[in-house]
Amino acid sequence: MTISGVIIVFILYFGLLIAISRITANRQSSNDTFFTGDRRSPWIIVAYGMIGTLLSGVTFMSVPGYVRESQFTYLGVVIGNFVGVFVIAFLLLPLYYRLNLTSIYSYLRERFGPRSEKSGAMLFIISRLTGSALRMYLVVFILYEFFFKQAGLPFFVLTAILIGMILLYTFHGGIRTVVWTDVLQTTAMLLALAGTVWILIKGMGCPVSEVMNDAMSDGMMNIYDSDWKSSTFFWKQFASGVAGMVAMTGLDQDMMQKNLSCDNLKNSQKNMSLTAVLLLLMNTIFLILGVLLIYYAENNRIILPEKSDAIFSTIALSANTVSAVLFVVGLVAAGFSSADGSLTSLTTSFCINILDFEKNPELNEGRKTKIRKFVHVVFAFLFFAIIVIFKPFHTDSIISTIFKVAGFTYGPLLGMFCFGMIMTERRVNDKAVPYIAVISPAASILIDRYSETLLFGYRFGFEILLLNALLTFAGLLLFRKNGSI
Repeated sequence: MTISGVIIVFILYFGLLIAISRITANRQSSNDTFFTGDRRSPWIIVAYGMIGTLLSGVTFMSVPGYVRESQFTYLGVVIGNFVGVFVIAFLLLPLYYRLNLTSIYSYLRERFGPRSEKSGAMLFIISRLTGSALRMYLVVFILYEFFFKQAGLPFFVLTAILIGMILLYTFHGGIRTVVWTDVLQTTAMLLALAGTVWILIKGMGCPVSEVMNDAMSDGMMNIYDSDWKSSTFFWKQFASGVAGMVAMTGLDQDMMQKNLSCDNLKNSQKNMSLTAVLLLLMNTIFLILGVLLIYYAENNRIILPEKSDAIFSTIALSANTVSAVLFVVGLVAAGFSSADGSLTSLTTSFCINILDFEKNPELNEGRKTKIRKFVHVVFAFLFFAIIVIFKPFHTDSIISTIFKVAGFTYGPLLGMFCFGMIMTERRVNDKAVPYIAVISPAASILIDRYSETLLFGYRFGFEILLLNALLTFAGLLLFRKNGSI
């Protein structure tokens, strides 16, 4: 596939996004429309679109390649995710709807105080900004290395173009636009996945059942790692999957903003239940895709790259023109589906929780709109900056890096929400919460670094999030106030 072909795909795809944006963002759109979609999003549309967001470019690129190093052990995380979705649907969503929240971190103000709210919002902003930028980085990196590098286009210019495109179609409509563009993104990803799997199967020269049998014999489809010290120990993966889903989705403004745009709790719970099933199915298919990619490479004498993130792209772009087009479409969709919702949710959280849009009587609607647009542009610039700065440091699998960062930033959020919901009658010294939110991740980083020495060879994986949450919970318990609320 030539660079001109990639540009044509970009133009056509971006044209569809702009068309959706114009339909969903009219002149009468208010700040409430941007933040909540006027709470009129159809639940089945939200559920379908969320699949693209939850999968993202990391799943699209990293999970198939992850099979080479870790077999099917990632499925433990996926099964944990499945359970975690129902925890969100039947424990967290009722709380959010009962309080009629625009930003979920407003709960922390209600429960502990304003400093807790701002601490929670800042933890989300740091985590989502970093995580989404790294997800988008992977998309930019692949497009640059395979297409635009040879044309002499600088990496930062390509990054600016892609971020600028996302900024344009989310600028006015916010979450209402994102809910509907996610439908396009998810459809493109699914078509790319299905088409690629079909092309690989046809190009194998042997029945797919034979390939899967060989993969099982070779241990490539091993799910259960029984070594408790290993970072891929099954029950560690499962617990991490549950906690990760609750923290990174249920306590994440990006994901919950879409759920809260549904008109009522029942429909939002339907959305999450359908999402759970689809997510389990799609992740399993991505793991199977990893097997097909490896055996396809062996059969066709393709040398696989050292970086596992590049395995999918190497094979898809070398198979034939159709697989190359499907790959580019799916890759762009995966990147945009993660970044557009993140950009909108970051703007929402900053405006609602940090700037107190809902509690500041001095801000009229016009002033709020100007501030909100400025904040939106600033976050787009921060996305750009993180992507460009990260490039020289890209050595590990992106999925490992994102999970590591999330474990340190979402952990305090999980600890705060758990304390608030479990210790229902306990008050906390609100002034101490920001310090706890910093000390807990710092302590977790030190424990993680020296865990093999301190814990008889034990290595932390994503379950570092649970340790971080536990330390936060203990800190809140230590600084509880006498009496009850």
